[in-house]
Amino acid sequence: MTMSTCGRVLSVAKDDTHRFSKIPTSEICIVAGLGVQGDAHAGVTVKHRSRVAVDPTQPNLRQVHLMHAELFEELQGKGFNVGPADLGENITTEGVDLLSLPRDTLLRIGDDALLQVTGLRNPCAQIDRFQMGLLKAVLLRQPNRDLIRKAGIMTIVIAGGTVRAGDPIHVQYPMPPYLPLERV
Repeated sequence: MTMSTCGRVLSVAKDDTHRFSKIPTSEICIVAGLGVQGDAHAGVTVKHRSRVAVDPTQPNLRQVHLMHAELFEELQGKGFNVGPADLGENITTEGVDLLSLPRDTLLRIGDDALLQVTGLRNPCAQIDRFQMGLLKAVLLRQPNRDLIRKAGIMTIVIAGGTVRAGDPIHVQYPMPPYLPLERV
């Protein structure tokens, strides 16, 4: 397994209530096996409301949501006004191609936090309530009908720690064969 510094944390956010956007803060405390302390999506079992309605005993594969700041630039070029925490992410990154990471990649953030990539965030209709037309900009359909999901990745917490803007992100790839990210 190889480890390399690929990027850094641009911003961190949390919200103790289920709202679309999160609240930027100076730091977040990430707790092993749970997620971001004080965030509505933290927990061992699923907290996303639509998934709770189907089966509240499912494991929570969406403990910490990461979004790449490069997406904001792309969306601004299409006329959208989107910035850190607006799309509900806990950690906004720079310099890491999150969408190309294989499943089970480990992300060491700052000194202590260790996250394991579980899959892609599946954007829903709420995103159009935030800004009309945004869903089409982050959920593209290829000619072969496959979907490209651009709304960040989801992770589980292997080791906890405090995460702040400016913290380095080290990427550790799993052993091949690499499994592609799917929606979680």
